[in-house]
Amino acid sequence: MPPHEARAKPTVSVLMYHQVGYFATPQKHRAGYCHVRRFRAQMGYLKSFDYNVISLEEAIAGLFDDRPLPARAVVLTFDDGYECFHEHAFPILAQHGFSATIFIVTGLLGRCAEWLSDDQAKAPLMSAATIRELHRAGITFGSHSNTHPRLSSLSESKQRDQIFRSKAVLENLLAEEVRHFCYPYGDYSRRIKDLVEEAGYTSALTGRRGAAHNAPNRFEIPRKGISFGDNLLGYFWKLHMKHVSKDCPSRR
Repeated sequence: MPPHEARAKPTVSVLMYHQVGYFATPQKHRAGYCHVRRFRAQMGYLKSFDYNVISLEEAIAGLFDDRPLPARAVVLTFDDGYECFHEHAFPILAQHGFSATIFIVTGLLGRCAEWLSDDQAKAPLMSAATIRELHRAGITFGSHSNTHPRLSSLSESKQRDQIFRSKAVLENLLAEEVRHFCYPYGDYSRRIKDLVEEAGYTSALTGRRGAAHNAPNRFEIPRKGISFGDNLLGYFWKLHMKHVSKDCPSRR
């Protein structure tokens, strides 16, 4: 390889989950649910076929700081901080020794997901005690804003409050720096991205579909959403084939 030619990054898939549990087949918002039976099978698939489940921190260091990255790298992320993670997803992750990052809506701890639409059950969110327990067990937490608004619909002062306040609340709760942000609804703009960086986060995750090694920068990292209908064939396709989407420019 010529010295001036950039070395291609290994494929890194950041997977996006929301609720994990026992659900009737949803007619809408299927990306918001994963049945626990399928989640168990998906984690078993990763383990059986030697995927390397790494932390979000390790992935970012490999993608942007030239740290080594393993082959078949996968990052597991969970949006919103639903209580069902503690009951259903965490025991399965612990069984396999997998790490995960959960993005928390800090203004609604121990309450319900009030932003969900009228045709969705207002699922309970983790309490501060649950977050501390999972943190002690090795789960990483990031910010998902203070109340889960569409940030682009807010004034700049309210955007700033959502982004900065949630970081401060979570850092006070965990007694450590919070480094990662996730845009609610995947909704952001250049100004919002700049505010996230100004607040002191070191990365931000989007709702854009694609592999993380195609991210244009640390604050526009794409993910692969796991939906209620994803059987193992669909899971395989997302891991191995769905690397670049129409709205995700390639870094290669």
